[in-house]
Amino acid sequence: MVQEHQARHHVVTLGTAGGPRFWKGATRTGIATAVVVDDGFYLVDCGHGVGRQLERAGLELSNLKGVFITHLHSDHTVDLNSLGLFGMYELQSRVGDPVPILGPGNRGVLPPTSPQAKVAPRPLNPSDPTPGTAAMFRKLMEAYATDLNDRIIDALRPSPLDLFDARDIELPTSVGFHANDNPTPVMEPFEVYRDEQVVVSAILVDHPPIAPAFAFLFETAQGSVCISGDTTFTPNMITLSKGAGLVLHEAIDFAFIDSMYQDKNDETSRASIDHHYKSHTSVQDAARVAEEAGAKRLALHHLVPGMDRRPVWAEAADSFSGEFFIPNDLDIIPITH
Repeated sequence: MVQEHQARHHVVTLGTAGGPRFWKGATRTGIATAVVVDDGFYLVDCGHGVGRQLERAGLELSNLKGVFITHLHSDHTVDLNSLGLFGMYELQSRVGDPVPILGPGNRGVLPPTSPQAKVAPRPLNPSDPTPGTAAMFRKLMEAYATDLNDRIIDALRPSPLDLFDARDIELPTSVGFHANDNPTPVMEPFEVYRDEQVVVSAILVDHPPIAPAFAFLFETAQGSVCISGDTTFTPNMITLSKGAGLVLHEAIDFAFIDSMYQDKNDETSRASIDHHYKSHTSVQDAARVAEEAGAKRLALHHLVPGMDRRPVWAEAADSFSGEFFIPNDLDIIPITH
């Protein structure tokens, strides 16, 4: 890794652990990535501890240019809440020019019930069971109305709804997306954001049962970085990563998953095993994506388990001919062509 002053455009791996859990003995925090371009930065996902990690990385929240959510699983969104609540102290200048939060829209339909279920579970909040990014952020802030109204009315702080503009990413209708029937159609990347520093494109990736789920490509004057989000091996990810300077891809240790459930045969355990195998990427397949895309560099993150399994992660180097990284939290990787 390099020091920050050596690359004006770089990635900071704020948090590199995957999964909605507190890993015992973990050295990694929840998944979050900063794409730093000149004096500003863009945040991809808001895993547990993102605020503290931004502080440790020396990134001022006042320089936040945008937030991009790959999908709406809790380990990627849990600290979007704290970002909105605490941001009112450092983002007052954004009144009238709110920070965009871009992420998946309403799924529109509940996922199919696991075939392991003996009785179909009852969904939470059946009147609105699949809110998208915009609705989720609004509801999170509304849940804190007691606190926020104290600060808005008594301390004259701006509302988070004036500092952030949460929006659902609209999919091109031509791709034929359907959350259950066609969640990952073969497609080309499409632009979701542009400013003077970056162009951000998205593509659908396969992370059942959640849909839509996105990967993002950031293009800057110094190069490009592609961030997978959570996905199983997906040809769309190869398309998005073509010739990228850097690919950050999720990886899971399936042997660890097998060991977690080896003595369990209840329906919850069987469904959990099913989920991991259909929804995540092996170390070897993460390397295959980067290799087939002709990417220059590959870094693994969203590592499951969140403990150090470096010999397992290092196996990706056997299948990738470019430069390979197993970043720790707060590592810096330059963005290049």
